[in-house]
Amino acid sequence: MHWTRGRRSFRIIPRGESRGVGQADSCSLISACLLILASTVFLRGAPGEKHLSVYSVAANYSLPLVEREGQDYVGLLELLEPLGTVSARMDGTRWRLRYNNVEGIFQTGTNRAQVVGRGADLGGAFLMENNRGLVPLGSLASLLPRFLGGPATLHGDSDRLFIGSVATHFTASLASDNPPRLVLHFTAPVNPSVATEPGAVRLTFAHEPVVSPASATLTFGSKNIPSANYSERNGAAVLVVNSAIPLMATFSADARTITIAPTFTVAQTLPPPATPSLPTPAPPAQPGTTPAPAPARAAPAPAARRYFAVVDASHGGDDHGETLSSTLLEKDVTVALARSLRRELESRGISTLVLRDSDANLPVDQRAVLANADRAAIYIALHASSSGHGVRVYSALLPYGRDDRGPFLSWTTAQRGSLPVSQNAASAVAGELQKRQIPVRALAAPLRPLNNVIGPAIAVEVGPQGSDVAQLTAPDYQQLVTGAVASGVAAVRDQLGGAQ
Repeated sequence: MHWTRGRRSFRIIPRGESRGVGQADSCSLISACLLILASTVFLRGAPGEKHLSVYSVAANYSLPLVEREGQDYVGLLELLEPLGTVSARMDGTRWRLRYNNVEGIFQTGTNRAQVVGRGADLGGAFLMENNRGLVPLGSLASLLPRFLGGPATLHGDSDRLFIGSVATHFTASLASDNPPRLVLHFTAPVNPSVATEPGAVRLTFAHEPVVSPASATLTFGSKNIPSANYSERNGAAVLVVNSAIPLMATFSADARTITIAPTFTVAQTLPPPATPSLPTPAPPAQPGTTPAPAPARAAPAPAARRYFAVVDASHGGDDHGETLSSTLLEKDVTVALARSLRRELESRGISTLVLRDSDANLPVDQRAVLANADRAAIYIALHASSSGHGVRVYSALLPYGRDDRGPFLSWTTAQRGSLPVSQNAASAVAGELQKRQIPVRALAAPLRPLNNVIGPAIAVEVGPQGSDVAQLTAPDYQQLVTGAVASGVAAVRDQLGGAQ
C-alpha cells in the first residue's frame, strides 16, 4: 500500500477539501462527487501516442506502439508477460524467447522466426532496441497462437488485440416509452467514459473488449433517438448515440445495462414543489351539530436515500498508488475490487455507494467528507499490494493524547467514537477470509482517511495468494475476497446500525 504518486507509460486494466467534520447536506456532496467522476475522461497517453489494447482472460492492458520502417512495432516480451511465465536471452546473434514451455527464436534484421521448431513469417524485420525484441504488429495474429495455443484476433486498424473468446457483445433496443429510452445490454460489465455533445452522447470503451454488433450503424425509427454508430480507433471502441434532444446515461447495479434517456424525463418524475398557503378557517359550528373533523395533514416527504456502505477504491487519476508490476498499477486493481465488492454487498441487501468508479482524482480529505456527509453505516477503503500473501484488514490507529476539545470533533481523531465497532467489523471480515482459506492479518495502522471518518471504517489491502501478482486481476480471486468481505459486513450489520 502506498500513499505516494507515480507514473507509468502503460498499464493493465483488470476485467470493467475540507478540514472539518461538518453537517453538510449529503445529497449535494454525493451529487457533486458523482458529477466529477462521470465527467472524467480516461487518458491513454500523450497526444498522438499510439497504443495496442490487449484483452484476455488474465488481464486487459495496453502497450505503446513504435513506428519503424513504415510499420507499427510492439515489444513481444512485454506483450506476453501479463499472460504467463516469460523470459528472454541473447544467444550470439539470436534472441531466444520462452513463454511457459514454448520457445521462439528470432534474429535481428530477418523477417523469419522459429516457434517450436516451425518457421513463421513476421511480415517485416525483427528488431532489437535497448534489449527489447520488437515484432511487426501485423505478425501477432499468426505468431501468438503458436505461443499461446489458442486464437488471437487482431483489429489492426484500431490497434486492438483479442486473445481467446473474450469479446463483449451488446444489443441495443428502443423501449416503447414516451419519450423513448435506448437500452444497451452487454454480455459483461462495462464502464465507458460518457461525453455529451450537441446532438449526441458518446460512450468510449477504453477498458473493455466491446466489439461491433451485426451492423456498425444502428437505426431505431425514432425522431428523438434516430440512430447509433459504432467505431474503433486508437485502442478503443466508441458508440455514438445520435439524438434530437438532450440525453443522459444511467448504469445498472451490475454494470451490464446502460439506459440512455432524455434528461427531462427525470424532472418529470419529481412531484411539483409544494406552495405554502395559510390554513382556511373552518366555519363556526351550528348549535346542536358535531364539528367536522379537521383534514389530515399530508405525510412528510421521504428523506433522501442514504447508503449503508461506502466503498472507496484507493488512489486514482495522477495518484497511481503502488506499481505492482511493470504493467500493473494499484489504482486499476482497486477499481475492479470496488465494483466486485459493490455487487457482493448489494446481493446481500446492503445498499452501497462506490466513491471512485473511474480513473478520477479524489483527494483523501474529500473521501472522508463524502463518507461523513452520507452518514454511512460503514466505510471500506480498498488497497492492493504486491508484497506479502493474502489480505490485510486494518482499523484505525489514532494519535495518542489528542482528545476533542469543545463541541467540535478533531479531524485527526474523528474515528475515536466508532473505533470499537470498526475493530469488530475488521475481525468479522478477517474471520470470513479465514473460512475461505485466504491468508489474513487484522492490524491497526494510522491510515488516512480512516482516522477522519466519523462512523465505522476499515481498510482492506489485497495481495496475491501466491507469488504471481497477476492473480490480483483474476475475477475468481477478486470475487473470493470481496465475497468474504461482504459476508463479514453482513455478519455485524446489527452492530453497525444505520438506515439503508
